[in-house]
Amino acid sequence: MKTIKTFLMVIGVLAGLSFTSVSDNPGYDIGDIATDFKLKNIDGNMVSLSDYKEAKGFIVIFTCNTCPYAVAYEDRIVALDKKYASKGYPVIAIMPNNTEVKPEDSMEHMQARAKAKGFTFPYLMDEGQKIYPQYGATKTPHVYLLQKTQKGNQVKYIGAIDDNYQDAAAVNVKYLEDAVDALLAGKEIKETKTRAIGCTIKL
Repeated sequence: MKTIKTFLMVIGVLAGLSFTSVSDNPGYDIGDIATDFKLKNIDGNMVSLSDYKEAKGFIVIFTCNTCPYAVAYEDRIVALDKKYASKGYPVIAIMPNNTEVKPEDSMEHMQARAKAKGFTFPYLMDEGQKIYPQYGATKTPHVYLLQKTQKGNQVKYIGAIDDNYQDAAAVNVKYLEDAVDALLAGKEIKETKTRAIGCTIKL
């Protein structure tokens, strides 16, 4: 009986430590300054936010090939880049999954998917899964809207693209577009955080 109690106590302590480590590092919050990265694009080049000298900010989207939610948003992500890149807010897509767990998210599959869907934006691989934990991304897709400031790239919006992943025609609230439009108009973003809906990032 004493052995069982001791075992349960150890499990409880470990669970507590695990919970603490997760809650102590939740990633970026609104107002935080996002660290730049250098990740490989599908064209073989390395891409950083600092490469975009003329950008006013960035629409950073963690997404992948294999998640049905991410696939459902692909056309909308392409449309977002076409609408906002010329206005200073290009899309930067990042694939965060472990490709050993999800082989269809490999660089070769990313290249094929981007070509098939006509991606107009960088599609980067988070090799070693070092970037998505910094952001605190948990889903695909998961959006982080950044604005260039004197301090750096400041996080202005976190969450979902809109309120209906199933049907673009049935969307009532375009959270991300509303946020970008507010920044372009020099106004406050009304809703800065929403819940990202998607598949969990595969470790």
